[in-house]
Amino acid sequence: MKEDAIKLIPIYIMGKRYQVPNGLTIQKAMEYSGYSLTRGCGCRGGVCGACATVYRRKGQYRLNVGLACQTVVEADIYLVQLPYSPANKALYALQNVIPDEVSITRIYPELLRCMGCNTCTKSCPMNLEVMNYVSAAIRGEFEEVVELSIECVQCGLCAARCPAEIAPFNISLLIRRLHGKHILPPSPQLKKRLEEIESGMYRGQIEELRKMDRSEVEKIYKELQATKGAAV
Repeated sequence: MKEDAIKLIPIYIMGKRYQVPNGLTIQKAMEYSGYSLTRGCGCRGGVCGACATVYRRKGQYRLNVGLACQTVVEADIYLVQLPYSPANKALYALQNVIPDEVSITRIYPELLRCMGCNTCTKSCPMNLEVMNYVSAAIRGEFEEVVELSIECVQCGLCAARCPAEIAPFNISLLIRRLHGKHILPPSPQLKKRLEEIESGMYRGQIEELRKMDRSEVEKIYKELQATKGAAV
């Protein structure tokens, strides 16, 4: 009787029709339908970007995008996941890259093909101003790129939809790395901690942890979580 009271709605996963409870996320609806997700799932909290999904509502031509762990299913949606985006990702050594627009366009020459169509922005499940930071990258305004792209979850949907075949998420990642390596001033706290580690200050505590069994380590971790929370 309890199951009869649950409202079921039809959804289409890779073209096949399933009945799932209303109110589930796409990810939970897929698991309810019998799919075992070994790819295309990660944090389940909208942070890792592993569960990029493309879907279309019945009777509409427009493709919609979202993260499967955050997007709630609707009746008669057609969906498929994109657990990996085979976008271009250049190899580079940060210490050898000069932080300017010339270096960026040398590493990612396709950046200059941007047509300003704004498809990347419309494809972003995090509602980032992707086209704006791509334009800032072309101009060499790295501070703006960092500010506009810092919440990128690397899902790759912007690259999947880009008609110029640009990978904005990988370009912004390079710029954030360059910004941290060459532009931001060194952190005095980090320098101090590195000196402490190199001097062997924590060697004794690490050795003590190594000698403990799993239950003791878990107990210490839970105590730290209770007192320091997300900082652990």
